[in-house]
Amino acid sequence: MAIFKTFRRTTGRFQLPGWRLFGRWLKRRMPTGLYTRTMLIVIIPMLLLQTVVAAVFMERHWRMVTDRLSQAVSRDIAAIIDIIRTYPQDGNYSEITRIADQQLDLNILIEPNAQLPPPRPKPFFSLLDDVLASQINTNVGLPFWIDTVGDSGLVEIRIKIDDRVLRVFARRNSTYASNTHIFLVWMFGTSLVLLGISVLFLRGQIRPILALADAAENFGKGKRSDEPFQPRGADEIRRAGLAFVLMRERIERQMDQRTTMLSGISHDLRTILTRFKLQLALAGDIPELQGMSADADDMQTMLEGYLAFARNEAEEDIGVLKLSDLMEKIRADFALHGKTMTYSIDGEDELSVRPNAFLRLVDNLASNAQRYANSLHVEARHSAKWLMLVFDDDGPGIPENAREEVFKPFYRLDEARNLNASGTGLGLAIARDVARAHGGNVTLGESPKAGLRAIVRVPA
Repeated sequence: MAIFKTFRRTTGRFQLPGWRLFGRWLKRRMPTGLYTRTMLIVIIPMLLLQTVVAAVFMERHWRMVTDRLSQAVSRDIAAIIDIIRTYPQDGNYSEITRIADQQLDLNILIEPNAQLPPPRPKPFFSLLDDVLASQINTNVGLPFWIDTVGDSGLVEIRIKIDDRVLRVFARRNSTYASNTHIFLVWMFGTSLVLLGISVLFLRGQIRPILALADAAENFGKGKRSDEPFQPRGADEIRRAGLAFVLMRERIERQMDQRTTMLSGISHDLRTILTRFKLQLALAGDIPELQGMSADADDMQTMLEGYLAFARNEAEEDIGVLKLSDLMEKIRADFALHGKTMTYSIDGEDELSVRPNAFLRLVDNLASNAQRYANSLHVEARHSAKWLMLVFDDDGPGIPENAREEVFKPFYRLDEARNLNASGTGLGLAIARDVARAHGGNVTLGESPKAGLRAIVRVPA
């Protein structure tokens, strides 16, 4: 443990070992998409396998073949030198040249009174030089000079024989294995074919997952797709898709039942409330009945609020809404009440939302600020992926420990900002419900203007 764990004496903080830091660094740079990660799972083992196979081939097969070929050439050169020394030619080496050319496939030239040139620089990839030099040392045993560098198909070998120099020109493919490229072409070509097959297969497996994700996202945003979602793909993906379809059906059935029930309740309660208000109207202007008339008005307002919260505009389709028109409407309403409202829009002006529901969301937050503050500033930031609306006012704010509680339906706090004399305690609850129906959320915080900050964040 002492090897892998160290502590900083100055701060006393734990310092991660290098391998963990490298692991975190690698994790941050790894792709996050399933398709890319799966491709890496396919490609990395393939590359490792090819590297091992190529290394084994280079070390065993290619080196062995090169060693055998270089050995054969060096033995042929040793035989020519033996003939030259055993049967002197009196300066005429034509017969030996003919034998070397016809029988050994070597071009030779004997230079009298010559010396070996200085050694050439050793090439970077010197497998042929090392093997050929080793075989010449073993089979010939005389001073030599070799030249294997260049694009020529020949290899030049010079041997010092007493006062003469034997120059031998051998074919390059006779001294080392020159068919390695065939192996490499087949290996990489096969890998490309397998990779192409893997790409086609993975695309077929990824599409059902993407379709399931799109269907879940659209359902969360309240969007209706033109084509019904059908589970496809592997068995596990089909199971997940079928579970999503059943869950969606249960939620839609519950919403339909709730809407039907609320329609009946709305009709019955409104009928009773209308009859009650009619009786109060027929009773005339009696001071004792003024309280009952006010209570009836409050009951109607609360009834409408309850129904709006439960219904949440679920049946509304996606439409286009302009932020500038919405902000101008709020500013005019603030001006009508003698208060100040400013706004700024960064990005596109048009939104793809459920217009009436989104209008209710923004109106609830703006009305909340208008009720308790003198000024409001709304900052809208519309990017390619998200829409963010920031409401900052100079009102009394909400205590930090109550900022989540006020989102609960019918929650009443003595100084809660979502409740006034005629309120129902549903303003913020409806706002968050609408935002979540669009796939986003509403959060509360402290405003730089010492009031309340409400942040709406929904997918664009």
